[in-house]
Amino acid sequence: MALKPGVSEIGFIGIGVMGKSMAKHILDAGYKLHIYTRTQGKAAELISQGAVWHETPAQLAASCDAVITMVGYPKDVEEIYFGEQGLLANAKEGAYLIDMTTSSPLLAKRIDEAAIQQGLHSLDAPVSGGDVGAREGRLSIMVGGSVEDFEAVRPIFELLGTNIVRQGQAGAGQHTKMCNQIAIASNMMGVCEALAYAKASGLDPETVLTSIGTGAAGSWSLSNLAPRIIAGNFEPGFYVKHFIKDMGIALDAAQEMGQDLPGLKLAESLYRRLADLGYAEKGTQALYKLLQP
Repeated sequence: MALKPGVSEIGFIGIGVMGKSMAKHILDAGYKLHIYTRTQGKAAELISQGAVWHETPAQLAASCDAVITMVGYPKDVEEIYFGEQGLLANAKEGAYLIDMTTSSPLLAKRIDEAAIQQGLHSLDAPVSGGDVGAREGRLSIMVGGSVEDFEAVRPIFELLGTNIVRQGQAGAGQHTKMCNQIAIASNMMGVCEALAYAKASGLDPETVLTSIGTGAAGSWSLSNLAPRIIAGNFEPGFYVKHFIKDMGIALDAAQEMGQDLPGLKLAESLYRRLADLGYAEKGTQALYKLLQP
């Protein structure tokens, strides 16, 4: 499926653990890729393959028909989109701005309102699938925005993921990602506690995983992260520090809606303890370090 006529130059801001693979899929598909990241060295490989480097988000925005942002925190999103040097003030008329950061639903709505005033198109499209999903182009993409804008940029999403669902208007993508993170939070506690229990009882964790991985306890985290725990690999597919950020966003949103999330509160407190022990830069599976016998 081809992009909407006139959409040929795509910008990507944020070349991190997942962003680098996502940007490469766009480059490999033959589109002219423009990139910006605070540390230019992270983009060296993409630049060597033909991507165009820009010194600022504003310069990038002026050259692109669509811009994807995949950064760390809501404050980073706000900084990139707003202000005199932001995307909203410098994007080409009619451009598509796609924020794939896991961020605040309220911020997504603010960006959309500002985009409409500027004659721009905005979508919030956070993803799930970690480093493996990004590398293999198998991300789950949860989208908020108008039907027309979603269909116009669907070909971009199809380069990055296999489960692409429009959830509703602006902010709906971020709310859906919060549902995803809420489910993962309690699941990760269960995965780590199960492996800790297996070790304490003298079982072989790999053999245990063979039995429980395809039964009722099966989950993405059990299949993909439990083997990393068993191998002693706690490097990030998704950072502890970013998971804490996500849980904070979900807890804030829940509070605004008058909803209590006791499981999420417990998970957030455990991950904060884990970060205090020096594991903020490790993957979410490092929670095992806090629970191991």
